[in-house]
Amino acid sequence: MLLGHRHPDRSWYPNVWDVPGGHVDPGETRMHALERELREELGIVIDAGTAVSVLTHSPKPDLDIEIWAIGAWTGDVINAQPAEHDQIGWFSIEHLDDLVLADDGVATACRLAVGHVAARSSETGDESAS
Repeated sequence: MLLGHRHPDRSWYPNVWDVPGGHVDPGETRMHALERELREELGIVIDAGTAVSVLTHSPKPDLDIEIWAIGAWTGDVINAQPAEHDQIGWFSIEHLDDLVLADDGVATACRLAVGHVAARSSETGDESAS
């Protein structure tokens, strides 16, 4: 599971671990926003055909958080926006409880995403996806 540690100077959810991503701009689809955000933040181009929305969580009336499982991408994952995330890291599901997360729903969504990718890979016989 790839997470970014939000920079302590951020006004929204500072100094916590969260999934990469951001806002949907006016006139933009959720998929285009996902592609744009991951290109800007991580320097990767996702294979949109492998992206599956796993969970939408609304912790506040004006905030919807959507968690995606991404099965394939092109490029090396880098921290392309260090002012937003002061670090990024890959974590196993077992380590989620050791992190301070932006919201309780993040751990649940991460577990669902990993389960979805594992189920999808067993259906297709692709062991590299898990």
